[in-house]
Amino acid sequence: MRLLIVEDEKRLALSLAKGLTAEGYAVDVVHDGREGLHRATEGTYDLVILDIMLPGLNGYRVCAALRAAGHEVPILMLTAKDGEYDEAEGLDTGADDYLTKPFSYVVLVARIKALLRRRAQGGGGASPVQVHGDLKIDTAARRVFLADDEIALTAKEFAVLEQLAVRAGEVVSKAQMLEHVWDFAYEGDPNIVEVYISTLRRKLRAELIRTVRGVGYRLETEQR
Repeated sequence: MRLLIVEDEKRLALSLAKGLTAEGYAVDVVHDGREGLHRATEGTYDLVILDIMLPGLNGYRVCAALRAAGHEVPILMLTAKDGEYDEAEGLDTGADDYLTKPFSYVVLVARIKALLRRRAQGGGGASPVQVHGDLKIDTAARRVFLADDEIALTAKEFAVLEQLAVRAGEVVSKAQMLEHVWDFAYEGDPNIVEVYISTLRRKLRAELIRTVRGVGYRLETEQR
């Protein structure tokens, strides 16, 4: 799952990004409303965390512009205001949820998971359960089963497998994996992808994930 944080309080934004990355999400951060609108329009995000008080364009206008353009990505609005009018205005412009600062990080994560689950179950996205032969991946509960056994995966291992599952039968390049599982600004060793693929093969079955030499990796949809 890939999230976009649009928040001009840089310390808060980076703190949220660090925590959500540890939860297994790929997170991009921008600090300006216009840049946030551009990034949300051009990128493929599963959810946007959007502050209201932003330079450039405020959160209300960013949200309204996204909805007017037909983008259905879930939007969780953040604000230091707590008046009923502000909440109503945020929801009227198309936001899916509203959280007042200061907020509990645990509550934020719970709201994010609820919005992602609601989107999947409501037909706005793919089914939360991916089934490929005897491999079952529950993207909402973040659980993986092989035949009758549950397989324990780390957050990053799950994120890599999820990217393969949502494109099952297609080749996912190393660059695509780095962009969606890590983030667009990742500057570490790109071979980290191979390390996680190797671990998944060991925990699952080696033949489930095929290497397409020079191109990327593919989750096999037809299993013996």
